[in-house]
Amino acid sequence: MSKEVHLDANVPGNPAYHFTIVPAGSPARAGWAGRAALVPAARTATQCVHAGVQPDPAYGAVMPPIYQTSTFAFRDVCTNAGYDYTRSGNPTRAALEEALTVLEGGAGATCTSTGMSAVVVALNLLPHGSHLLCTVDCYGGTFRALEHAKTAYGLEVTYLDLSDLEAVKRALQPNTRMVWIETPSNPLLRLTDIRAVAALAHAGDALVVVDNTFLSPVLQRPFEHGADLVVHSTTKYLNGHSDVVGGAVVAAPGRTALAQRIQSMNNLLGTSQSPHDCFLVLRGLKTLLLRMRAHEAGAQAVAAFLAAHPAVAKVHYPGLSTHPQHALARAQQRGFGAMLSFELADGRRPRVDHLLKTLRWFTLAESLGGVESLVAHPASMTHASMTPEARQRAGITDGVIRLSVGIEEPEDLLADLAEALRTLPA
Repeated sequence: MSKEVHLDANVPGNPAYHFTIVPAGSPARAGWAGRAALVPAARTATQCVHAGVQPDPAYGAVMPPIYQTSTFAFRDVCTNAGYDYTRSGNPTRAALEEALTVLEGGAGATCTSTGMSAVVVALNLLPHGSHLLCTVDCYGGTFRALEHAKTAYGLEVTYLDLSDLEAVKRALQPNTRMVWIETPSNPLLRLTDIRAVAALAHAGDALVVVDNTFLSPVLQRPFEHGADLVVHSTTKYLNGHSDVVGGAVVAAPGRTALAQRIQSMNNLLGTSQSPHDCFLVLRGLKTLLLRMRAHEAGAQAVAAFLAAHPAVAKVHYPGLSTHPQHALARAQQRGFGAMLSFELADGRRPRVDHLLKTLRWFTLAESLGGVESLVAHPASMTHASMTPEARQRAGITDGVIRLSVGIEEPEDLLADLAEALRTLPA
């Protein structure tokens, strides 16, 4: 047997390895060890990169490990390192929950398997016999969940335009326990004055839930306007790459008990997000601010182009100065986002279908918030689960076309839209 030794100072485990090795978990003395305390007060771009993500205390991995395990070994009887079973808690998921808590400015968060799981977690906070107010043109999946709760559990639901504060006052009932806000709404981009509605809701001891999926915490902070819970489909902008599904519920600052309730409900329902999916969302968060800036720049260009085109009758985008709620958007939001919808001047279905099938850079697909641009027909896709009567009440006609503007070069997107509009059938 050869006694030769190949010494290499660059390979861990080699006798010549030139760095001092300390046991895993030893305290760090480098400056980054004090970084976590700085994150809450850091600027948004810095928070996106560092919130919830500090070097791994065991081996210093810059990104948190994926703890792909169902269960955790106990150190002694009734003693563990903080985790026992992944449905109840997992270090990778905890990192994402911490990041979302910081970005939204909340007291705590829980991450769920899908955006709809987040909706279900929030709805399960309601006691039996509750009444709920909801944005009239809400996401089709939310509508479906609410309608199921009506028939299966006796939940009372009123859908209305939440921008009409007098209508909100009239709709509130003694048993109203939750007001569900989508602002901007899906797909008509209607806005709700969160602060005004929250004041009315809180006077009757109702929780205010804001679905912040369309804008993300980069462009809207609902807790600053009185929301009690923020809901996300992390599938969308937070992840941003169309390769994972997930959701989150975040509790308002100072609402520790509420944060504990949503975490307990997620565990009870078995809707917690997998460690690998959490890791992907954490990766996406790092570029969230950069992506949202690019998304919005493209959307502004697309909205302006469509608004000036003779074949287009309406453009639903609060970033346009002509939008009736533009002033509210400027006051309540930090930007206008990248979702918009529009209607053709002649919106007969063959013309709508032509546009859907002709676009090249806009992929005909459901979902939103990825780096690629998407086009959808809400009436037959995202909101098909709504009854025709409900769509009519919400103003979601067969002529509404929804765009999720990606981060491609805006000029390419405009050329694509121009060609599709130029070739519309008579």
